[in-house]
Amino acid sequence: MGYDAPFKDIKVVDLSQGVAGPYSAMLLAQYGANVIKVEPHDGDWSRFISTRYEDHSAFSVPANLGKRSISLDLKSEAAKKAVERIIADADVFIEGFRPGVIERLGFGYDAVSAINPGIIYLSISGFGQVGPYRERPAMDPILQAFTGLMSQNKGFDDIPHRVGVIVSDMTTALYAFQSVAVSLYAKRDEPKGRHIDVSLMQGTACLQVIRMIMTHLSGGEAKPGRIPAGSFETSDGWIYFLLFKESEWAPLCDMLDLNYLRDDPRYADNASRLENQDELMPIVQTAFRKMTSDQCCEKLAEARIMHEKVNEYTDFLRHPQVEATGLIAWLDQPGIGKVPVPNAPGIMPLVSGTPLAMSPLVGEHSEAILSEHGYSADEISRLISDGVVKVA
Repeated sequence: MGYDAPFKDIKVVDLSQGVAGPYSAMLLAQYGANVIKVEPHDGDWSRFISTRYEDHSAFSVPANLGKRSISLDLKSEAAKKAVERIIADADVFIEGFRPGVIERLGFGYDAVSAINPGIIYLSISGFGQVGPYRERPAMDPILQAFTGLMSQNKGFDDIPHRVGVIVSDMTTALYAFQSVAVSLYAKRDEPKGRHIDVSLMQGTACLQVIRMIMTHLSGGEAKPGRIPAGSFETSDGWIYFLLFKESEWAPLCDMLDLNYLRDDPRYADNASRLENQDELMPIVQTAFRKMTSDQCCEKLAEARIMHEKVNEYTDFLRHPQVEATGLIAWLDQPGIGKVPVPNAPGIMPLVSGTPLAMSPLVGEHSEAILSEHGYSADEISRLISDGVVKVA
């Protein structure tokens, strides 16, 4: 136990695939839980959703660190019996199928809780367990579109764009993790487990709550709060700055050699600048294009105006601030080599080569997991030869 591994005595059975479910289970593993990943012989589909490196992709590595993998053909009754044994003394069960699928496999909440009444059962789906969209297939960009996120991310072409990173999946994973964590805490006083329903729709909506309220109150379109602000092109890249305080307007005009705007009544305060932003913003943009990004950042820093260069990932990973805080762990993974993984808040830093810093191969721990659950060596060999179980 303790702060480093508060879930040391917790056992988790993870049947989820993709990112949201697996990442929430990975966080449980990082806090000390024994997480057993049950996956098909081809592996969790996150292993091949992008470029595949042997048994992994950029999606599957961070979502499965610290877990152990058993590969089972769940169409087989023998495989289902193995899962029943594994969940019998588990604390948490996680599934991420479309509603109805897990019931057809024989592991819906009623079936699992009949085997283990105290289990915390987490379901993660695209649109939730009920409603007209419950059975719709869904991935991150679909939920970005459905929840309105894309409408708030229009480029200069005025076309709604998806956010490049998988914000729906990752946000949902965090909400799912916190739901399980608080349920495990509450379970100390509860005789029975519970079924937790988390959806990508819900997670993505919660991420946008402030923007939703702003849009609702403004009658359909969120108005910008401060002007000027945003991404501005420089002579060699992009910077982002935010004019937060009214007292910063004059210093900004000085640094951009736009002194004639300082006393212009059209831009006297933020309300005036908002009203006349169509005229103001191109002037500011033209001024920024005359300087390099470093020059802009230096001048904005002198004026104590919030700003930052728009970095590529390669710049960010090697930035002195990032290195000073130990944010990034460079982890060796089979078939890939070193990959950068941020150390999550509140979790002990990852150390390359240790169990918590390794993402398992498909079926890497099949034999060990079966042995732990009462299977003899002969029984395990038979299951492997019959194709019920796969080993790495």
